[in-house]
Amino acid sequence: MLKLRIAALVIFIAGLALGYFAFANVINPSWFLGNFGYRLGLDLQGGSHLVYKADVSGVAFGEVRESMEGLRDVIERRINAFGVAEPLVQVERSAGEERLIVELAGVFNIDEAVRLIGQTPYLEFKTEQPEAERNAILDAQSKGQRLNEDPYFISTILTGRYLKKSILDFNPSTGEPSVLLEFDEEGGRFFAEMTRENVGRRVAIFLDGQPISIPVVNEEISSGSAQISGQFTPDEAKALVRRLNSGALPVPINLLSQQSVGPVLGAEVFRRGLVSALYGILAVLLFLVLRYRLPGLISVLSLGFYIVVILAVFKLLPVTLTAAGIAGFILSVGMAVDANILIFERIKEETRWGRDIESALSEGFRRAWPSIRDSNISTLITASILYWFGASIVRGFALTLGLGVLASIFSALVVARTFLLAFDFYRGRSAGFLYGAGGAHK
Repeated sequence: MLKLRIAALVIFIAGLALGYFAFANVINPSWFLGNFGYRLGLDLQGGSHLVYKADVSGVAFGEVRESMEGLRDVIERRINAFGVAEPLVQVERSAGEERLIVELAGVFNIDEAVRLIGQTPYLEFKTEQPEAERNAILDAQSKGQRLNEDPYFISTILTGRYLKKSILDFNPSTGEPSVLLEFDEEGGRFFAEMTRENVGRRVAIFLDGQPISIPVVNEEISSGSAQISGQFTPDEAKALVRRLNSGALPVPINLLSQQSVGPVLGAEVFRRGLVSALYGILAVLLFLVLRYRLPGLISVLSLGFYIVVILAVFKLLPVTLTAAGIAGFILSVGMAVDANILIFERIKEETRWGRDIESALSEGFRRAWPSIRDSNISTLITASILYWFGASIVRGFALTLGLGVLASIFSALVVARTFLLAFDFYRGRSAGFLYGAGGAHK
C-alpha cells in the first residue's frame, strides 16, 4: 500500500510538472520554458504559398514523371534544411503545364524561402582521406579544433555539373538493380583519373552535403561511365537515379505566384472548434463522475494526466498541429475514455458476481486488458498505415492519434489503477456507494 501511495504521489507531481511545461507559454512566457511553443500548420497560423512552373521541354515524355518526383525530393530537402515543419510539396498538372505547389507554414519571409528553394542541388564526388590525415583531424576535433573539416572524405573537382544522366539497370543474370552514371567528356577524364588513383578505396557521392552512396572502386574506369551496385532494392535504386538526375540536371522552374496567406480556418473558427471540443470533453467527464462515482473521478485525474503528457510530447518532438491533428488528439481522448469505461464496467460486473470491491478492482483491470489491448492495437495499425502512405495533413492526424492511443493506455492502466488502489476507500460502509458496487463489499 505504501509503495502504491508513493507511486501515486510521484505521478501527481509529474503531472503538475508536465502541466506547467505544456501551458508554460500561458502561465509565464518570460521563463525559459515559455520558449517551447507549439508548431501550428498552415491552416492554423498561415504562411507562404508558392506556385512554380517546371520546364520539362528538354525531358523525354516518358521521363517527365520521374523528373518531377526528383524535383519534389530536392525541394523537400531544401525546405527541411530551412527548418520548416510539415511542409506541403506536391506536383500537379494544370492547363498542360507541370507545376510544383509549395506551402510553408509559419514562413512569411517569402524572399528567403524563394531563394532557398530556387538553389540548384549540389552533387559532388569525394575520395577517402589518408589514414594519417583522418586520425589527425579526428584527434583535433576531439579537442574542439578543425570542426569544419570532414575527417573521412576529400572533395574533388568532379561534381554534378559533369554528369549527363543516370540510368536504372538490372543485372541480366541475378536481376539485382544497379545505377549507371554517364559523364560528359571532361567529367569522364576527371572520373578516370579519380578511379585510377583510388582502386580498392571508397568514393563517396554526396547530394546536398549528404552521402547517398559510397561504392568501392574495383578498377580504373576510362569509358566515361560508371556503375553503382550494392544491396539496392528496385525502389531504392530508382530513388537514387531520381536524386542523381535531379542533382545533375535539375528541372528548371519558374516562380508563377507567391503570396502570404492567413489561417485557412480563421482564428474565430479555430477558437470555436477548441471551445466546442472543451465542452464535449467536460460533458464526458461529468458523465464519468455521475455514472461511476469515485472511479469516474479517478478517471478524470488520469485523463488530465494523459492530456498534459500528450501536450508536452507535442512541444518536445515537436509535432506540427493542424486542424486534422487536433481532431486526432480529441479522438484519442474519446478512446482513453473508452478504456476507462471497459475497466469500470468490468469492476461493477465483478461486484455483482459476489466479489468484494478490493479484489474486483484488481480483477477488473486484469480482465479488461485484452479488450483494451486488441482495440488499441488495431487503431495503432491504422494510424501507422495512414502516417506511412498519407499526405502531410493526413500524417498529422495519424501521428497525434497514434501518440494519443499510447498515452491513453498508460493513463487508463497505470495512472487510474495506481490511484484507485493506493487509497483504501473500498473499505467502510460508504464503499458500495462510492464505487457503484452491485454486490458484496467490505
